Amino acid sequence: MSDTLEARYTLKSMASERQISVGGVKIGGGAPVVVQSMTLTKTHDVEATTAQIAALASAGCEIVRVAVPKTEDAEALGRIVRFSPLPVIADIHFNASLALKAINAGVAAVRINPGNIGGSDKVAQVVRAAQAAGMPMRIGANSGSLPKHLNELAQHNQAEALVEAALEEVRLLESLDFRDFKISVKSSHVPTMIRAYRLLASKVPYPLHLGVTEAGTPFAGSIKSAVGTGALLVDGIGDTMRVSLTADPVEEVRVAWEILKSLGLRERGPIMIACPSCGRDNVGVQALAERVEERLHEYPQHFEVAVLGCAVNGPGEAGDADFGIAGGRDTGFVYAHGRVLKKVSSDILIDELFHEIDRWIEEGMQRPKRLKMAKPAALAMAEASLIPLGE
Repeated sequence: MSDTLEARYTLKSMASERQISVGGVKIGGGAPVVVQSMTLTKTHDVEATTAQIAALASAGCEIVRVAVPKTEDAEALGRIVRFSPLPVIADIHFNASLALKAINAGVAAVRINPGNIGGSDKVAQVVRAAQAAGMPMRIGANSGSLPKHLNELAQHNQAEALVEAALEEVRLLESLDFRDFKISVKSSHVPTMIRAYRLLASKVPYPLHLGVTEAGTPFAGSIKSAVGTGALLVDGIGDTMRVSLTADPVEEVRVAWEILKSLGLRERGPIMIACPSCGRDNVGVQALAERVEERLHEYPQHFEVAVLGCAVNGPGEAGDADFGIAGGRDTGFVYAHGRVLKKVSSDILIDELFHEIDRWIEEGMQRPKRLKMAKPAALAMAEASLIPLGE
């Protein structure tokens, strides 16, 4: 791996001091940032719910939350837990008896809002049951459902109101000698969400669950989530995350992994970089990149591929990536580990790229030591153009 590529992966998560375990998945205390999502099926439909959980697991989800608004949903949890490949978190609101049923069903954790579960006595019942089961919780505040007594503070500073609402829950659980929980302070307004988590992180040692709530449709929601969670993760804040999209939850997982991969916090599958569309492009780099990206979905291994359209930035980026292609009108170039590997006709350029990738994987994915490309990009491309076709 080149010096530049290594530098991209030096960012580390300064995780929360305390750690919890959700069905064996460690959260906080130095563990990697965990990706989670939530099913959108009716939980009492066990077949549909477990099928969606399986799809989420295949996409890289590590823990999954299911809604439990009714008794029939709680009664289905035992079978779901038994069939699920992922730790299951029961999402409970307004009804402490459902939380107790979920705990008895053997879920990995429960998500409750102590402010709406029926009072401190009901919270104490749930906490005692969770303690007896050795089960963690998720608590926290949402800007759309703050307690009424914090309305005035919210009008002045919603981030502070979110944090105060969360701290009230923390104090209640601590008074019950329960500290096995993670916290969220979500908002659909990205700057508010960022401020709230930064403030909360300075006040508590507990793991933090990140998310922009009600982020929206895949395009806008992915951007909002990347900005909000990305800003916090760069600060070293956050131990688990959900990208909340109005979409198939598998898309949430894919976006979450792209955020983590782009920051170098986790590795899962290839990373592709590609030239932007511009007036220098004479090879149709968008179509080229889309075809490469589609084929990369088949690879679980972690490596970087550059798709290049001209001689300005292309060769330099290819020098940092494990593999790269630079297109031309009739011919293109395949790069490997910082050097031009071969010159081929454009119609087989992508096939030749993946032929080299597959061979490298079969041979053990060894990355040779190499220096960053020192020649000006245009000169390197000009030299590469002199290579005979097929070499």
